[in-house]
Amino acid sequence: MKNVLVAYATRMGATAEIAEAIADELRSADLAVDVRACSPDLDAAGYDAVVIGSPVYLNRWLKDAVDYLKRHATELSRRPVWLFQSGPCGEGAADEQIGAPVAVRKAAILIGTDPPRTFGGRLDRTKATGPVSRWMATGTYEGDFRDFDKIRAWASSIAGELTQPSSNGETRHRPAVPQSRRRHSRIKVDR
Repeated sequence: MKNVLVAYATRMGATAEIAEAIADELRSADLAVDVRACSPDLDAAGYDAVVIGSPVYLNRWLKDAVDYLKRHATELSRRPVWLFQSGPCGEGAADEQIGAPVAVRKAAILIGTDPPRTFGGRLDRTKATGPVSRWMATGTYEGDFRDFDKIRAWASSIAGELTQPSSNGETRHRPAVPQSRRRHSRIKVDR
């Protein structure tokens, strides 16, 4: 059985709930899954695959998630990795795909994975932190814009990649990024 780490950063709990939904879907495919908040002591060693997510605030991931990507880039480059981000709120948020922050795009190149998949966010006035979040939570951006059917479908596609045997009987893996794209020493991931 493959071991999968679902790591996340969250400020108001919405991204943690997305991480749990992803983990539930992976578990339904008979994968062993740990869900953990990004922290300095969280290590990717011992996991066959990793899913990492963060909310996006002012076009930035939370520091804990960016630091995790930077600190573990070499280890992450040795296994399949998927990234997700949450944040768009308001009309059309469930379908909106926003670009990844610069630091996350650079980290994705370093570890050899695709840019993050975007999911709508949740803005709850009772959980809003900071003046901007509280102000936004009083208007049309307030509400839960997460589409859990889309989240589970995305997680199911990950499970399919991790469990579907190839023609030679081995589990399929995402293609490795050519070494020429892994410039660990030449690309500095910034915040």
